[in-house]
Amino acid sequence: MIVFDLKCELDHIFEVWFSSSKAFDTQVRLGEIECPVCGSAKVEKAVMAPNIAKKSKLGAETPGDQAFSDPAGEEQIGYTHLPKHLRRELEGVLDKVRKHVEENCEYVGANFPEEVRKMHYGEAPERGIYGEASREESLDLLKEGIDVIPVPGIRKPRQSDA
Repeated sequence: MIVFDLKCELDHIFEVWFSSSKAFDTQVRLGEIECPVCGSAKVEKAVMAPNIAKKSKLGAETPGDQAFSDPAGEEQIGYTHLPKHLRRELEGVLDKVRKHVEENCEYVGANFPEEVRKMHYGEAPERGIYGEASREESLDLLKEGIDVIPVPGIRKPRQSDA
């Protein structure tokens, strides 16, 4: 296994594990790696400090090649090749984030980009909201200086919830 620090077009730095350098090259070429912050698929290796490995423990458990999946079963490419214990920890954190957002924020659906801009520019009172935005809309919001965070697996409210 090999780990790389990657950087997206908006300079977000994140770490991804790969089975080999060739696996990294293939996934980048196919656009399969996305920034976990903004969702951009324009990623490259970031400058990293050298990592001098100590003697490895023979027979140690090797992290698998499975991708992280959210509870809805959608693969999250940016989290591929995480060791099993880190995937479990990440899933637990994302579950808590999803639950908090769903319980404490207003669902605005496809109006999310418009609503978050109104709040950012002082045209609407600030409040917690969530909804849908395309990758391009999310990148545009980030370029405007509007902090948005994609959270995989947030459910859309049922009709009785809305």
